[in-house]
Amino acid sequence: MEPVPPLSPELLVYAYQQGVFPMADSADGPVYWYAPDPRGIIPLDQFYVSKNLRKLVRKEVFVVRTNTVFEGVMRACAEREETWISDEIVAAYVALHKLGAAHSVECWQGDELVGGLYGVALGGAFFGESMFHRARDASKVALVHLVARLKAGGYTLLDTQFTTPHLEQFGATEITRAAYEQHLDQALAVNASWHVPYTALHY
Repeated sequence: MEPVPPLSPELLVYAYQQGVFPMADSADGPVYWYAPDPRGIIPLDQFYVSKNLRKLVRKEVFVVRTNTVFEGVMRACAEREETWISDEIVAAYVALHKLGAAHSVECWQGDELVGGLYGVALGGAFFGESMFHRARDASKVALVHLVARLKAGGYTLLDTQFTTPHLEQFGATEITRAAYEQHLDQALAVNASWHVPYTALHY
């Protein structure tokens, strides 16, 4: 694989429209394109929330906000022994965020950011990138709020790129590259909105 050219918001948008996304091979390493086959998604109509998590969401233990510290969420997601979120990745996605095409969902306790996630939104597709938690279940609560917002806003595709046991408990599944491209084409034609009223308390 050849490293990708310098990332820009325009290049990121084009890549996501083709079903491709970038990852660095280390915190300061080169960036490469990825298009996994099979591809991980969470069908929005099959999103599963456990009884205990429903209770936690309803207790409103965390204050959930969006887009207040986008870069802070990215930096927190990168705080691990091995990360694909390099400084180049951060800079490119922050620039995309400033254009309104990348978003964060954040869980707060007082003035402390204790969990969250971020991703890219194009048309009716949301491409989840990464999540983190510093307080137990904070990232799970952020995901519940994300799905509630996506449903309210008319989104049709939640792309997780890969599946993990953590995501599978919410209904994540794998589909073929060909099936993913069909879902993606349909989603990109949807006029969805991130900025809509929603409630996660019905879970």
